[in-house]
Amino acid sequence: MKSPSALLPCLLVCVALAHGASPPGPVKPTGDVPEARGWRAETLVKGLEHPWSIAWLPDGSALVTERPGRLRLIRDGKLDPTPIGGLPEILSHGQGGLMDIAPHPDFERHPWVYLTYATGTSEANRTALARGRFTGDRLADLEILFQNPDTKSDGQHFGSRLLWLPDKTLLMSLGDGGNTPVSFRGEPIRRQAQRLGTLFGKIVRLDEHGGVPADNPFTREVGARPEIHSLGHRNIQGLTRDPESGRVWATEHGARGGDELNLIIPGQNYGWPEVTYSKEYWGPAISDHGQRADVPAPKVNWTPSKAPSGLAYYSGDRYPGWKGQLFSGALKFGQIRKIQLDGETVIGEEKLTIGQRVRDVRQGPDGYLYVLTDQRDGALLRILPLDR
Repeated sequence: MKSPSALLPCLLVCVALAHGASPPGPVKPTGDVPEARGWRAETLVKGLEHPWSIAWLPDGSALVTERPGRLRLIRDGKLDPTPIGGLPEILSHGQGGLMDIAPHPDFERHPWVYLTYATGTSEANRTALARGRFTGDRLADLEILFQNPDTKSDGQHFGSRLLWLPDKTLLMSLGDGGNTPVSFRGEPIRRQAQRLGTLFGKIVRLDEHGGVPADNPFTREVGARPEIHSLGHRNIQGLTRDPESGRVWATEHGARGGDELNLIIPGQNYGWPEVTYSKEYWGPAISDHGQRADVPAPKVNWTPSKAPSGLAYYSGDRYPGWKGQLFSGALKFGQIRKIQLDGETVIGEEKLTIGQRVRDVRQGPDGYLYVLTDQRDGALLRILPLDR
């Protein structure tokens, strides 16, 4: 029989869990961090209503999605007052609406623009992917390429980030469907993140036409959805790739605490909701496991939550010392986290305080970082070094 002193650590953990503390694990939480130096922000465009994503075209113009359901064109630094036509029917509800945008990687030959969006009703909705041929003022020949085969209720957790891979396959994140009491097939819908038979809480991998690549990791597993690239996610809204190493990075929302930065590996299970540092919004820990042998540990555990949004891997040379670092938007604190990497290891963090909700962070074709602010009167900002 163990002595009382030997039992004390176990008792302390149990008491901590009962009072809503994060479960024990190897990843220390990240709280506040120092302010980054040597930069300033300039406002380029105003008048965007809750912008969600930005993408550049070969001619230097940019397309911006607005969550209420509009696609906008910025040309020569000016916002065209007339939205782009030809969009699919979009549900603007809760966190859903028109979300990510990704031009075809060979846009000059194949001028397709890919969009993610919410569709359906407030009681039965899903995340979808469509593409249209950009003609300058509208999307022609619109095609719905893919949609979650299952619907959910409420307006939470659509996921929706897109990322092209070098083989012209497309990664797309799908949220877990929402918080308790939102349910699916008689259980909390978030548990579907662990079920291979649905696409809630997954990253899917598609070909450029919306089909399933034959080398996806679960194509031969009976009962599994063949689109699945990785599973066990809550709500990924940041997705980027290091062009030199090929590493794919993702940021996802926890509940109360437990936001994560993860290195995405095909076929891996990232644990949600069975392995997490998150707590329920009303107090207790969601799981008593912050780690498990078969689950890759997050590279960062943001507690308290920063509400991660767009994510960019910086490969340019406009800012001294910033090359090879990640830049993660934060909706909650109105900032960008600059994440210093040494290969696959995070060795430091700083913040760029923007003062508004940051929805997207992207590296532009000119090598500068660009930021979208998630406001009713949102803006496009550019980050400049202080000597500019």
